[in-house]
Amino acid sequence: MGAEVVLEDKWPVLGRHERAAVWLRVWTDLGRAPRTIDAYARGLAEYLSVCEREAVDPITADRAHVAVYVRELTSRPSKRGTNVVSIDSGAGLSNATLQQRLVPVRLFYDFLIEDGLRDSNPVGRGRYTPRGGFGGHERGLVPRLVKLPWIPSEQQWLDVLAAAADEPIRNRVMLALAYDAALRREELCSLRTDDVDPAHRMLRIRAKTTKNRMERVVPYSATTGVLLSDYLAHRATISRERGLLFLSESRRNYGEPLSLWTWSKVVRRIALASGVERFSTHTTRHLCLTDLARMGWELHAIATFAGHRSTESTLQYIHLSGRDLAEKLQRGMEQIHAWRMEMLASLSEHKPGAIKS
Repeated sequence: MGAEVVLEDKWPVLGRHERAAVWLRVWTDLGRAPRTIDAYARGLAEYLSVCEREAVDPITADRAHVAVYVRELTSRPSKRGTNVVSIDSGAGLSNATLQQRLVPVRLFYDFLIEDGLRDSNPVGRGRYTPRGGFGGHERGLVPRLVKLPWIPSEQQWLDVLAAAADEPIRNRVMLALAYDAALRREELCSLRTDDVDPAHRMLRIRAKTTKNRMERVVPYSATTGVLLSDYLAHRATISRERGLLFLSESRRNYGEPLSLWTWSKVVRRIALASGVERFSTHTTRHLCLTDLARMGWELHAIATFAGHRSTESTLQYIHLSGRDLAEKLQRGMEQIHAWRMEMLASLSEHKPGAIKS
């Protein structure tokens, strides 16, 4: 039923291509998250629209035809203006978005290969590195550019907190939990009243709300516990029913579950008020995981806390600032210097001419 609505209402082009419709229903029947299905449908629909415009049968399309689609994506004007990072120009979609658009196209062709309708996939798989290229793997159509995640400086974080101090109790506790537990936006907005264990200050993150369908239990601080207690008392004045933890207080949706988009708007308002415009709903997660690394947590422990299947994903989130690296280098150099001085001191134990070059 969900796939039918997607096909008929949002992207009619998918309904005109039988194999595309079947492919999407397969993913829906496999229980993929609605947002994932929505992203797949959008990406494939855009590609099929280009195929129709170019009078190309997507079943037999080759790499050159897919390249036409990529060219259109890279030249598409960005809604965010010329400051968007893109390939070879200041216009078009970001590199990360390009990769996302190509994922459903690649999976669609994998499906056709499994059904015996094709022998190869025109969307290459390749792990791009600046020096090593694609390491011997098939070259992808779009090089994957990996940028360090941005995190605020100490002063910027203080500015964000100062701006958030003027927010209602609900927004303040959401920001605190987003940092304390390194929560993704959907995980935060999907918390239920029975996911909270105030006695032990623990949160249950349900598998169906996570990106990789892995349930986890994470702690939160005593400071956040005080905020949460105040919010629970406030929430009881809105609704005493169990269910989603965070409720809307707008006139139109009073008492209804808070949407992802409303939380994004709240964070955007805080970012603008603080003057830290790069601050987003995912910044708190980056900052928390980086802080754990600064405190000396082992990588596997951070990965478990974050809910990552592999430490490779964790490494993409964690980065130390230039100052952190400089301090590490200084400590290392001091140890090396001490060792070298100790070795130099040994020179006095030798008689002239005893040291060989």
